[in-house]
Amino acid sequence: MLPQEIIRNKRDGRELSGEEIALIARGIHDGSLSEGQVAAFAMAVFFRGMTTAERVALTKGLTASGITLDWTGLALPGPVIDKHSSGGVGDKVSLMLAPIAAACGLFVPMISGRGLGHTGGTLDKLSAISGYDVRPDIATFRKVVREVGCAIIGQTDDLAPADRRLYATRDVTATVESIPLIVSSILSKKIAAGLDGLVMDVKCGSGAFCDTESMARDLAESLVAVANQAGLPTVALISDMDRVLGRNVGNALEVVEAVEYLKGEGTRDPRLHAVTLALAGEMIALGGLAPSPAAGRARAEAALNDGRAADIFGRMVAALGGPDDFLERSNRYLGHAPVVRPCTAERSGFVAGMNARDVGIAVVALGGGRAHADDAVDPAVGLTEVVDLGAPVRAGSLLCVVHAATDADAERAIALVRAAIRIEDRALPERPMIMQRIAR
Repeated sequence: MLPQEIIRNKRDGRELSGEEIALIARGIHDGSLSEGQVAAFAMAVFFRGMTTAERVALTKGLTASGITLDWTGLALPGPVIDKHSSGGVGDKVSLMLAPIAAACGLFVPMISGRGLGHTGGTLDKLSAISGYDVRPDIATFRKVVREVGCAIIGQTDDLAPADRRLYATRDVTATVESIPLIVSSILSKKIAAGLDGLVMDVKCGSGAFCDTESMARDLAESLVAVANQAGLPTVALISDMDRVLGRNVGNALEVVEAVEYLKGEGTRDPRLHAVTLALAGEMIALGGLAPSPAAGRARAEAALNDGRAADIFGRMVAALGGPDDFLERSNRYLGHAPVVRPCTAERSGFVAGMNARDVGIAVVALGGGRAHADDAVDPAVGLTEVVDLGAPVRAGSLLCVVHAATDADAERAIALVRAAIRIEDRALPERPMIMQRIAR
């Protein structure tokens, strides 16, 4: 079989066989598919989609390109459970959730990605921490999970390497939003991690890949169906991403917010708190350590409030090469942008809408994301104190604070953020943070 003929079949809307998909996955991995062919395959799938059988086959093909971790030899005294988000603006949930879950007795080997399109990546956030090794070897990864309870790293050369190449191609070919490619990308890494269970956070709204509820439901149902058919018990929550999650957007700035959240400094953003604890409750229940998600949430809240989760986060950072005193002196180890400018409202009223995608694009334009796969990321830039929906504002009051490398960058970001935030004479009703639960 020639790769171009397989691509042609998908381009023309035909269902590919498991053998054809396996050949494509091998070609992505071993380089026998050119960059143009990988991009063409991604674009064909974007427009033509895939059946559930094709999605399972692609997931398995990407997984088979590397090793699958086996945790049984470590005799862990708890289940191996992970969470993954489909991506959003200001989504730093993994930074808090992994240590919360570990504090409740789960073991969390979290393999995360870098920023994709307008959304930030957990890997880029952790890379902002001085010394933190986002690409340790497998032996170190296993050791940290066993001794600390969680480790958040990026893909290694051994785990689903074919997906890493496909992931980078999607980022620069406008094929990020393809549900079959999202499903196979996420699940290939999670299956390779040797999990006992997975909880998915499927974002829905202007800041997510799924900008409609129907698309989010399609993605959540596909993730649950494909994962369970591949032998990985999975539950999905659909959560609101029609505005920034939390108050900070940008890699180092989101780490700051995560640390403050774990330490209980200031008021925890209510939407960020709601989704973090909802996911924690699901993870704990899926692992059999609580009889229900509600009971799991109660356990999670206790671990957060008594400081156990913060302690585990600090231990994880140190175990992966970061500073031993990061929790106490995080600002010392994170970059700071040289230009800090207020972005203010131009009229009075209420914040009635926010295009979170455009807010994310503003951060990318500051240098906090990538326009090309090999672009460097400035960890210090971004936004803080982002105003929430429903908030009353007056002309000249703060919409956010812009952290930029130059004055010109700050001015461009201010214009983009102002255009992304809609101010009207009255506030509009909000939709719930957790919109739907999808289970097998």
